[in-house]
This record gives sequence, structure tokens and C-alpha cells, in this order.
Amino acid sequence: MSNIIYIGYNFKVKPLQPATEIIIAELGYAGFESFVETEEGVTAYIQKEEWNANILDDIHILTSDEFEITFDFNEIEQTNWNEEWEKNFNPIIVDNEVSVRAPFHEKPDTKYDLIIEPKMSFGTGHHETTHMMIQHILKNDFKGKSVLDMGCGTGVLAILAEKVGATKLDAIDIDNWCYLNSVENVERNDCNNISVYEGDATLLDGKTYDSIIANINRNILLADIESYAKCLNENGTLFLSGFYQEDIPIIEAECNKQMLKLSETLQKGQWVSLKFIN
Repeated sequence: MSNIIYIGYNFKVKPLQPATEIIIAELGYAGFESFVETEEGVTAYIQKEEWNANILDDIHILTSDEFEITFDFNEIEQTNWNEEWEKNFNPIIVDNEVSVRAPFHEKPDTKYDLIIEPKMSFGTGHHETTHMMIQHILKNDFKGKSVLDMGCGTGVLAILAEKVGATKLDAIDIDNWCYLNSVENVERNDCNNISVYEGDATLLDGKTYDSIIANINRNILLADIESYAKCLNENGTLFLSGFYQEDIPIIEAECNKQMLKLSETLQKGQWVSLKFIN
């Protein structure tokens, strides 16, 4: 595995809200992939190869007179990430049913207890998109279903899908670090029905699923929705997230081309998650 270097930006914000939420949304569009909210604001991470010196030029809130925002940044080696996330990763509980925690946290009294060691992978439940996807999984019937977790990150969604009854699952991510992290987390949670793969939508040729979960970003989703539709069994469900409310029309239009109909919308902050059926 290559030694990925990240750039970490530490933003100090006054007042915290809604500025922190806006910063996260704008940075997400700019390519930042991980966020940790702090007592003073937010820390945001982007891979160095995706970074450039003008990365913040289009972050409009930084020029707003409504908020006082300062920041600094530094390089973070992948090997230093454990210390970073252990300092900031707190356990969460979703709808009083699912807990997502690190191995060193105490076990809470929830129906589903997921132990996730995220490191540099995306998907602890803290981000709005992952939180909503967890809610979708809780609200829908996955018993005995075949499931694809596309862009699996930490593998948290595939792990929960197995916990609620899915019997055959594939988890795919293009990032090598996410692939390795998902393998670790699948083993950590004693899951036996999840196969983890490193790659993209080209791996889907010839595969079929009852449900597909894709929490990625708008552009990748738009490019891959046709591939998802081809893999979806009759009466299947497609759950999408990783985009904003204003993106719904273009996402829905692409799904409609593939004969998929929007059946449910969840929203948390500026982020949304959609359920489609065929």
C-alpha cells in the first residue's frame, strides 16, 4: 500500500453554527473527504495529490462578514492518523438502535453495536450522509437480501446490512486504504457474508443485487447509476447519498432514465439521501 499523505486544515470559527456546517458542505464540493468537528470549529482532510495552493479560493464563507474564521494547515502522514482520530472520534447512536464506536469505547445498550476503526477511511456515522444511510437500512427490510455497498469506505453500511439480516453482500471501494480498512472492520464485527473488493463499477459486470447502497459523490453517482440499474433485481431498491438538496433533480432524472422511481427522501443539514425502486 502506498503511503498516502493528507493535508489537514484546522478551522477556528465564531460563531460555530451554522458556519461549521456550511464550511463542511463547501469543502466537500472542493474535494475534502474527511471532517472532524472540534470545540473551536472543524478539521478537514484532503489527499495531498488532490490538493492545490488555491483549493480554498471558491470557499465563499471564508470571505463572509457574518463569521470570524481563521485556519492553518499541515501535512499528515497516514501513519499518524490513528492518533488524530482517537483524539476526536466519539461514539454515536442512530435512532436509539445503532451504535458506531471505536474498539476502545465502552459498549452501549443498543440493538446493533458496530465497532469501526476508521483511520483515513470515510464512514463512521458522524457525517450526515452515512447517518442517513444507516437510517435507510433500519427502515427497510434487508432480511435474506443480496446487497452491494458501493464506495464502502470503512464498510460500516455493509456491516450493518448483514447485522439486520442480509445474507450475501459485496463491499467495493476504489481506494486501497478503504479496501484494507473495510476488510479489517468486517473481521472485527464477526461478519461472515461480506466480500470486500478493491475497484470501481467495472467490477459489477454480471452481478445482481436486491439492494444497492451508494454513498459517494454526485459526479460518480451520475456516471454509475446505469451500472447500478443493470445490477438491480426486480423489485430492488437503490439508496443514494453524498450530494445536496439542489442535486436531487439531476440525480432523479438520471434514475428515471433507468426506470427507477424516487420513493423516499431523507435530509440532514444540507445533505440528502434518496431511495429509488424499480
